[in-house]
Amino acid sequence: MAMNSILNAADIKKALEAFAAADSFDHKKFFEMVGLKAKSAEDVKKAFLVLDADASGFIEEEELKFVLKGFASDGRDLTDKETKAFLNEADKDGDGMIGIDEFVALVHE
Repeated sequence: MAMNSILNAADIKKALEAFAAADSFDHKKFFEMVGLKAKSAEDVKKAFLVLDADASGFIEEEELKFVLKGFASDGRDLTDKETKAFLNEADKDGDGMIGIDEFVALVHE
């Protein structure tokens, strides 16, 4: 499944452009701009499955670095600083990974 089957391609493009500069990524604003925040938990879970590249049931730190590429192939890589900040915000149980329920909670914050 592609992200643009869940979200509007124009919204994705606009959000990626807004955070094109290194160290500018803000997950709350990004999820709002792409329209994910307004989606049902069911749709957010579909988005999680797209981002969980190895289908482990978790988004690990190395997958998180490439999270913008999950929205569009021309998305940039997150910097190490952005990746760690995103992980720290989302990883509520402290296991170093983002589970599907943590992701849903983070998007709907």
